[in-house]
Amino acid sequence: VLFRSLVPQNYNYAHNYFCGGNINEVDTFMKINISDLEDRLGEAVPFEFVTNAQELDAQTETYSFEGDIIIKGEYVNTGRCYRFTGSISCTKSFICDRCLEPSTLQQVHEFNEEFQRGSEPAKNGEKTRIVNYFSGDVIDLAPVMRDVLLSDQPLNNICNADCRGLCLKCGANLNHGDCGCDRTVIDPRLAALQQLLKKP
Repeated sequence: VLFRSLVPQNYNYAHNYFCGGNINEVDTFMKINISDLEDRLGEAVPFEFVTNAQELDAQTETYSFEGDIIIKGEYVNTGRCYRFTGSISCTKSFICDRCLEPSTLQQVHEFNEEFQRGSEPAKNGEKTRIVNYFSGDVIDLAPVMRDVLLSDQPLNNICNADCRGLCLKCGANLNHGDCGCDRTVIDPRLAALQQLLKKP
């Protein structure tokens, strides 16, 4: 994963975004050190990560993400929590469920996540807002970003909303033109009447 610091050089905490400051270490993958923001309420700090599906553990059997996955946004200490907002940009590769053609789709997924230091309280049956919990001074974004990316995917992989799919009779891809088959669907309740009309 590549981390690009977007913070002006006069901020003395820019080098502390990653634990240890070495972006090549595995244990610093998408982890942000927020210790220097403890007394900087309301100050937005930009960040950007460039990763891929393998590093993010976002690989599935029905589709894949090709090339770079860019995670970009900012975070702020609100006094109550650390709020991360931004977007995930990626290229999705899949086989269309309608026409069975290989397809790619550019995607942008927005996120707005809150992190609080401490442990998750016991559930008492009441509805509460969704909060991510962490300990220490380091927030690990990787699991949350992976969940955002995967949960935003539709149930069906469709190349585009206007995809006509395949002919149910001959299997031709109707996006390439009409095949000429009669695909009229007859109401079963009228099938007997149709047979009577065909008799001389």
